[in-house]
Amino acid sequence: MAAAMELRCWGGDWGLPSVHTESLIVLAYAKFSGATVSVSPIDWTWKTLTATVPELLCGDSAVTEPTQILNFLRKQRFNADFELSARQGADTMAYIALLEEKLRPAVLHTFWVDAENYANLTRPWFASRSPFPLNFIVPGRSANTALSRILLTKGEAPLHRITEVEGKIYSDAKECLNLLAYRLGTGNYFFGNSPTSLDAFVFGFIAPLYKAGLPSSPLQSHLKQLENITRFCDNILTVFFSSDHPSPPPPVQETMDANLQKLTQLVNKESNLIEKVLLLSFYLLCMGSWVHVADGRQSPQQPSAQTSQTGPQTQSGK
Repeated sequence: MAAAMELRCWGGDWGLPSVHTESLIVLAYAKFSGATVSVSPIDWTWKTLTATVPELLCGDSAVTEPTQILNFLRKQRFNADFELSARQGADTMAYIALLEEKLRPAVLHTFWVDAENYANLTRPWFASRSPFPLNFIVPGRSANTALSRILLTKGEAPLHRITEVEGKIYSDAKECLNLLAYRLGTGNYFFGNSPTSLDAFVFGFIAPLYKAGLPSSPLQSHLKQLENITRFCDNILTVFFSSDHPSPPPPVQETMDANLQKLTQLVNKESNLIEKVLLLSFYLLCMGSWVHVADGRQSPQQPSAQTSQTGPQTQSGK
């Protein structure tokens, strides 16, 4: 029997199972490959200052980073790419590299570097899910990490400051989104009728950008114009994750109708009970009458023997 697998990751919001790109990639691939994974949203204890998420635990193994986790799942015979040809496998690697190079810097900038988005959405969300005093540390630490990664990958001379690379970052990201939309076309997935690891990566990168209520995001506006990409995200959420979210409460009118129906059923049950009691009482009375007759005793409907005897004696006395 295979060991149970536990995935530690950031929790969900905005209609998504997780707001974290890397966590979304692993969650989607687990669904696509049929892997049974128990999801544990992390409670940011002090260990998380050095921990990396997502983290997959299986027996004595602990695997981090989406690529390594996907390879681990494949070794456990959970492979969403087994039908891909060699050409499609090469295309998968090329598009994932494109996402990392062109789209990731813009996603990091949108959530962690853009001042308006960070102050009104990103920082409050992550702070609210971190215990004191980590709620003051975790968001700022993640923002510094995102800024350093952007400058490291995009800050080549003569572009040294973040304000100088913003234009290039978003230009590359829009180009990447356009290429993905062109490659997807009218299909539900990038390769045939079944989702693969490429679909998991694209979903992980695009879904937060698509679903988050960002106060300021020209990249989100551009994404929402690509209808096939947004339909791609909605389709994955509906097919693979719709059961993960609790159903909304019923409307007030439906609740009233349901309560009225329960009350009617209760009244009917009480009425049936009263009828049964009356029938039982009538039955017992009837049985009592038949018992008196069978024993040779007086019947409630016949005159008593004493009355019959007294009558003639009184008459004779007269």
